[in-house]
Amino acid sequence: MRFKVFVLSLLALVAQPAIAASSPSLTTLEQQLNSMVAGKSADIGIAALDLNSGETVSIKGNTPFPMASTVKVAVAALYLAQVDNGRRSLDDVINGQSARSLMKRMLVHSDNQATDILLADLGGPTAVHDWLRDNGVTGLRMDRTISELLHSKRDLWDRRDSTTPMAMVDLLRRIYKAELIKPESRNYLLDLMAQCETGKNRMKALLPSGTPVEHKTGTLDGLADDVGFITMPDGHRVAVAIFTRGGTDRPRTIAETARVIYDGFKSIFTWPFGAPALQR
Repeated sequence: MRFKVFVLSLLALVAQPAIAASSPSLTTLEQQLNSMVAGKSADIGIAALDLNSGETVSIKGNTPFPMASTVKVAVAALYLAQVDNGRRSLDDVINGQSARSLMKRMLVHSDNQATDILLADLGGPTAVHDWLRDNGVTGLRMDRTISELLHSKRDLWDRRDSTTPMAMVDLLRRIYKAELIKPESRNYLLDLMAQCETGKNRMKALLPSGTPVEHKTGTLDGLADDVGFITMPDGHRVAVAIFTRGGTDRPRTIAETARVIYDGFKSIFTWPFGAPALQR
């Protein structure tokens, strides 16, 4: 039995997203993030991936953190994948509401009931977890509905319903690159994430005015997360995942982290083209 547990643990360590550790060209940015994290009371996990170059930086990138409502990005992606293959439609009526309306409530307003309605229609948390696994997304797991999660005893170090920062940016990368959903569905998803009404004091708060951000927040007692895409001045995007638990002033920590990431990527990469990487 102990040998079986050892093997399973070893496999879990090996099954990490195929994204390298912090790139050599981002050493200075990594040092800046480490310095900032050292002065905070919260436990912080960070990953950022340049979607053009593949350059990445992470702090505790392979440490699991609770996803909270950031998992709604994965729920939306699975529903849209089934729209793409003709199994479902955004005009489908579920519990008296269109899937399009439920999707907007879930991503723009972080509506938990809307999420669980869509989730039940998809087959529950297991359907999301299995779809991610079958498509090569590792290090991210969904075990409970949102209602079950909220009514469970709070444990911010529980491996259930968790992701590593690197796994989350890998999911974002696959969405952006249209590996999991078609370009039309990706654009639809990003448009909804751009309208996100929650967490205005998080990722977006300290970025230069007018910086495009498509994101999804997650919140539990003692936990604040924010994941999504930040568009750089030349139009290319960086996928970002920031998780904070415990300590104090978690939203401010996310805002400061996002600004350090923005400035770091902006100063390092100078792109010879002005058009955005994703034409929309």
